Amino acid sequence: IPGGFGYKFEIDFAGSDISVTDAIISYEDGPLKLSVGQMNNFQSLEELNSSRWSSFMERAAFTDAFGFDRRVGVAAEVDVTDDIMLQAGVFTDNMSDLPGDRWSGDVRLVASPKVGDAQLHLGGSLHYTDVGEGDTVRYRQRPLVHFTSQRFINTGSMGARSETGFGLEAAAIAGRFHAAAEGYWQTVDMPALASDPTFFGGYAEAGVFLTDDSRGYKGGKFDRTKPQRPVGEGGFGSLQFTLRYDHLDLNDAGILGGRQAGYLASLIWKPTDYTALLVNYGRLQYEDAVLPAANGDTSYGVDAFGVRAQIDF
Repeated sequence: IPGGFGYKFEIDFAGSDISVTDAIISYEDGPLKLSVGQMNNFQSLEELNSSRWSSFMERAAFTDAFGFDRRVGVAAEVDVTDDIMLQAGVFTDNMSDLPGDRWSGDVRLVASPKVGDAQLHLGGSLHYTDVGEGDTVRYRQRPLVHFTSQRFINTGSMGARSETGFGLEAAAIAGRFHAAAEGYWQTVDMPALASDPTFFGGYAEAGVFLTDDSRGYKGGKFDRTKPQRPVGEGGFGSLQFTLRYDHLDLNDAGILGGRQAGYLASLIWKPTDYTALLVNYGRLQYEDAVLPAANGDTSYGVDAFGVRAQIDF
């Protein structure tokens, strides 16, 4: 579209449902970009990374547990300098939940300097959600893979007035190596409790390419990996191995939703720029799980294994 205008429209055919993910009209003028429609609301590096080039099949546990989702709203992004970007927006509910009575304000600041040949990423974000009169929130999560409906940690529905979130992000790419870590604190204003609970989620990961390749980065988030020697052009493609520790704590102020500690491994083979095969394994350790074992124990381990083949175009 001429004149600085652009658009993005994306539909998800997951399971038996058809849903709209992104539906955005945008306008760019130099360092400023304005957007209106349904979009991600600047919550977390992990959430903003496309699932097409994430290091694991599923995103970190806290992004799903705390209800990060695309929402309808208006947003502005500005490149303060070549290395600093500021994002902010005001949002309501997801398109599928409209009309709704929730609204949220989100701000994210990212610095992405280069030190020699290394790409660094440092970010922070603030979020506030007005839940709505008489509404509830619920935080829960699956064991790594999302093709199971089983959730071993779950706060249950809780009466709430608002949510306040604070996130920190850090990442680095240096040749074949990359590392990333995030922490996110979610405080819930609950009139029924004497003190408001604060739940925490975060992860730390480190990865290496076993081939002469590197992870992509662009616009304050990870980008597509492009194999130096793809299959079909005399090469093997790229091979990436990543380890991650993923933590989610849903216990606080008398709420016993449980704790999940994930020890995860991922192997990704990319024959070409647009094809990939992912193999993931996770060992999930639980405390105060909401589903007791046969002997009544609520502290135990669960193993999860998943494979994904993908092509995008």
